[in-house]
Amino acid sequence: MARPDKAAAVTELTDQFRDSAGAVLTEYRGLTVKQLQELRRSIGENASYAVVKNTLTKIAAKEAGVELADELLVGPSAIAFISGDPVVVAKGLRDFAKANPNLVIKGGVLEGRSLAVDEITKLADLESREVLLAKLAGAMNASLAGAASLFQAPLSQAARLAEALRQKVEAEGPAAGAAESSAEATPEASAEASADEPSTGESSES
Repeated sequence: MARPDKAAAVTELTDQFRDSAGAVLTEYRGLTVKQLQELRRSIGENASYAVVKNTLTKIAAKEAGVELADELLVGPSAIAFISGDPVVVAKGLRDFAKANPNLVIKGGVLEGRSLAVDEITKLADLESREVLLAKLAGAMNASLAGAASLFQAPLSQAARLAEALRQKVEAEGPAAGAAESSAEATPEASAEASADEPSTGESSES
């Protein structure tokens, strides 16, 4: 590779390290072009997967401020630069490696922290962001439904009471309603009405 080409490759790798949330380094020895295409599809839009030169990768990582262990840059290397959900990327790489043993996960970095192979496997066992968001949305919907039922219960009870009262008034007629109204008058109101009326003694004196 000519010097200008090397410089351009280093610049591109440096930008990828800086712009990515993390990177998983793999060894792809023995994988066919078709298998590499399948691997790229398995990680989807959450990462870009590219074959790299170890010497140039080491320079680019240093320029980007990313620490890579020397053992990660041994043998034919390819890197999955993570731009989306790291769990989806880890799952895709792990599942593909199970079906295609020629893919060897060597390690990586995530948010500036080094990741060993077992840590990447643990990351793959987690639930993806989409699953967690779906569960969160489901929990929120359940809470809203519960709150709605609480608000609706008193209103339905009040509606039933009002309907029962209306039916009672219709059945007994207006007179019954008037009787009930007079029966509900307080003793204080009756006393006030008696006080306002003139007594029999006062009428006879006049």
